[in-house]
Amino acid sequence: MASKTISAGQRQYRLANIRSQRAIIQKYWPLYVISIPGLLYFAIFKYIPLLGSAIAFQNYNIFKGVTGSPWVGLVHFKRLFAYPEFLNILKNTMLIGLYDLVFAFPIPIVLALLLNEIRINRYKRVLQTVIYMPHFLSWVIVGGIIMGLLSPSTGLINQVLERFHLESIYFLGENSYIRSILIGTGIWKDSGWGTIIYLAAIAGINPDLYEAAEMDGAGRFRQVLAITIPSILPTITILLLLHIGHFLDFGFERVFLFLNPLNSENGEILDTYVYRAGLMDHQYSFTTAIGLFKSLVGLVLLMSGNMLSRKTTGEGLY
Repeated sequence: MASKTISAGQRQYRLANIRSQRAIIQKYWPLYVISIPGLLYFAIFKYIPLLGSAIAFQNYNIFKGVTGSPWVGLVHFKRLFAYPEFLNILKNTMLIGLYDLVFAFPIPIVLALLLNEIRINRYKRVLQTVIYMPHFLSWVIVGGIIMGLLSPSTGLINQVLERFHLESIYFLGENSYIRSILIGTGIWKDSGWGTIIYLAAIAGINPDLYEAAEMDGAGRFRQVLAITIPSILPTITILLLLHIGHFLDFGFERVFLFLNPLNSENGEILDTYVYRAGLMDHQYSFTTAIGLFKSLVGLVLLMSGNMLSRKTTGEGLY
């Protein structure tokens, strides 16, 4: 008798659950319809291409295809770490990614805090527009601007050096400058755009907190340390985790434009090497193995960072 009562209760619960789900779908069906193009995009361009990663375990031949190419197991992955050039490129990628994390990631936060303290709205809007504008320029245009500024003969920087009777410097022809150029160019182009998220997070802070702090005698700097930064810390944490997940994805365009045989020793990264070895030298299986290696490293870093963030701050991506 008791088992019949329990099973009847379970059926009633399932029916109620199904009805509630149907009611939610009927109420929010426009949102589900709007989400269909996004789901199709990720399915077609993100998930289905993952099947092509199988060629990392083959000696892929474009004429035989995936089904006809011979399987070789982990040969290409073993080749990665036995290849001296790859190890140097991996070191470059990790160093540039580390510099980008240390120097470029905090800049949007600082800019957002400084912009939030401006009280003249017209000046604030003009300044925001000025720092956002480089983001809308393509890397080709940005590369041309930077190359023009750094030109050893006609560049503005070298002209200034000549005014002070200093020798001109071929910045893009020396290994010692390429990493600084890549990081500095990225900061100039994208840091302003990154402030949008932090300004939105700051705008959501309760103004009563600032009024209470001001009544207690806290100055603007103290309010930033005690209210603004702790309030946007969850946003900073999530964006930091996303940045860590793309640690090895510094970007092909922003490096390839500045790369030449004189600075490739310190400037070439995995993305540019994949282009050179995969598309130019037709080593499709080897470069696919590099892509899988990058994805695995990004996944491990993301999960580790999320676990550490959960334990220290209580915030995380999942």
